[in-house]
Amino acid sequence: MEWRERVAREKRAAFRDEEYWGRPVPGFGDPRARVYVLGLAPAAHGANRTGRVFTGDRSGDWLFASMHRTGFANQPTSTHIGDGLELTDAWVTATVRCAPPANKPLPSERDNCLPFAQEEIALMPRLRVVVCLGGFGWDAALRLFGPVKPKPRFGHGAEAVIPARGVTLLGTYHPSQQNTFTGRLTEPMMDAVFARARELAAATGSS
Repeated sequence: MEWRERVAREKRAAFRDEEYWGRPVPGFGDPRARVYVLGLAPAAHGANRTGRVFTGDRSGDWLFASMHRTGFANQPTSTHIGDGLELTDAWVTATVRCAPPANKPLPSERDNCLPFAQEEIALMPRLRVVVCLGGFGWDAALRLFGPVKPKPRFGHGAEAVIPARGVTLLGTYHPSQQNTFTGRLTEPMMDAVFARARELAAATGSS
C-alpha cells in the first residue's frame, strides 16, 4: 500500500500533470458476464494511475484489442476511465488489487485480496468461464473455485473443468511486454483463448 501511494505521488515524467488513482483497483465490465478474466495486479503507471483495471498500459492494449476482435469489447483500446470502453458478457479484474513493486505480488498479497474476487463472483450467477492470465491468475482461480485434485497444470490453452462450481478455467500467457515483445504470446494465440471462452459460455445457454 505504501509503495502504491508513493508511486502516485512521485509519478512518471510522462504523466506528471495527471492525478493518479493510487488506491485499490476494482473489477470492471458486464455484471451479467459469463466470462471472468483474472489478471495479475494493477500496473504502477497503468491502472494505479487511471483507476480502471488494465487501462493505460500496453498489457491492457493487448488484452482489450483481443477482446474486441472476439466480440467482448466495443473498442480495441483502453486509455482512461471516460474513453467509452464497454464490455459485453465479460468482467475483467486482477488477483491483487494494489500495484506491487516490480509488478511481482507476494502470495500473501494474493491471499489477502482473494475475498474481493469472491465477492464479485458471488454477484455473478451466470459465470461459466474463467480466463486466467498467467500462472499467478491460474493458481488464484484454483483457490477461488477449487480445490481440484490432481491440481491442473497451467499452460497456454490449458482447460480445467470444475464441475462442483459449473465453471471451466482457461489458461493463457499474460499479455505482458515480456511475453508479447518476445513472441511467446501472439495475437492469434490470445484470440484463440477468448474464442474458446465464447464457445464455452454459449454452450451453457443464457440461464
